[in-house]
Amino acid sequence: MKKNICVFCGASEGSLIEYRIQAEQLGKSLAMQNRRLIYGGGNKGLMGIIANAVLAHGGEVIGVIPERLVQAETAHNGITRLEVVENMHQRKARLSELADGFIAMPGGTGTLEELFEVWTGMQIGYHEKPVALFNPAQFWQHMLVFLQHAVDQGFIRESFYKTLIVSDQADVILQEIDNFIPKDLQRWIKK
Repeated sequence: MKKNICVFCGASEGSLIEYRIQAEQLGKSLAMQNRRLIYGGGNKGLMGIIANAVLAHGGEVIGVIPERLVQAETAHNGITRLEVVENMHQRKARLSELADGFIAMPGGTGTLEELFEVWTGMQIGYHEKPVALFNPAQFWQHMLVFLQHAVDQGFIRESFYKTLIVSDQADVILQEIDNFIPKDLQRWIKK
């Protein structure tokens, strides 16, 4: 079982109630399965919702937040542990260090950047941790179409594209993360 699950998600709630409901469900599932939430340390939007759901069900939450966002009063001070770092680069490095697996929920540019950084890190062999898209209300569907287009055009290997776990159900995505077996990730390593 992958114990520390890093969740990337929006600092807003989005336009559909489904995003909120599914953030709460994922938080509950993490806590009930004795997994620790690792996330960006915010108290707003889906970030705050998932952290509060984990806490409400007796789970642990570790947040990592840059000083600038603490000053903007977006830090969640009620979580198990809040680590304050200097900048976004340090935040992402620390999140990656703490995590056994990654889930991207609906979010904006920050979520996209975090997702693609860890997925690319897997591709070039920096880690072998599972990367997943939690897809409530088919939020990621247009991006998945684009990624398949990039495969079809020869820019993403089909075998690597298939490493991306996708589900719209919290328990299914966590099971897929547990079942993940890294494959074909060593092509960038000189033998």
